[in-house]
Amino acid sequence: MTKEQGKRLDEVLDVQEKAVSMWMDYWKDFSYIDTGPFWVIIAALVLPLILIYFKIDRTKIFQIGFYGFNIHTWFAYSDSIAMRTGYVYYPFQAIPVMPVNFALDASLVPVTFMLVYQWCINNNKSVFLYGVITSAGFSFFLKPVMGAWDLIKLDNGMNYFYLFLNYIAILIMAIIITKFFTYLKHHPKKSKTE
Repeated sequence: MTKEQGKRLDEVLDVQEKAVSMWMDYWKDFSYIDTGPFWVIIAALVLPLILIYFKIDRTKIFQIGFYGFNIHTWFAYSDSIAMRTGYVYYPFQAIPVMPVNFALDASLVPVTFMLVYQWCINNNKSVFLYGVITSAGFSFFLKPVMGAWDLIKLDNGMNYFYLFLNYIAILIMAIIITKFFTYLKHHPKKSKTE
């Protein structure tokens, strides 16, 4: 690493450290456990996890779980990019050092999509169609309600339609990746010794 690169990296890390400290101070002042939004976020984190524990089809748990993990991962990446670039931010956080809304990305969104996916595969329905409907529900109902309650803010030209397109892109990626791995599971490569 050159001296110039090291100096620039140190500057970035210093700003990052200050930003984390500012988020912690902000969280303590406005988003701490003594606020209503904190408990709404905790409920959005915990309740879906309890629900999925009781409702998941355990005969297909790995397939459904893999699909949900796909949804979670892509949403966490997407949310992180949107937050870092200033398109989306969350005035209230359960975990202030996380660059995303942990309750949405790790619980509410993936669990909802997992339950829809489970219903679709168990009833021979289109995962894509019902995923689009679920995406619309999140984009045009839940997110505007969150906006009205100051739980989410959109900036720099971001709007609910763009969020919807993001949901669709993530839905498509999760479906394709899950179908690919499901295909590989049912078509294992034969070993050379057979």
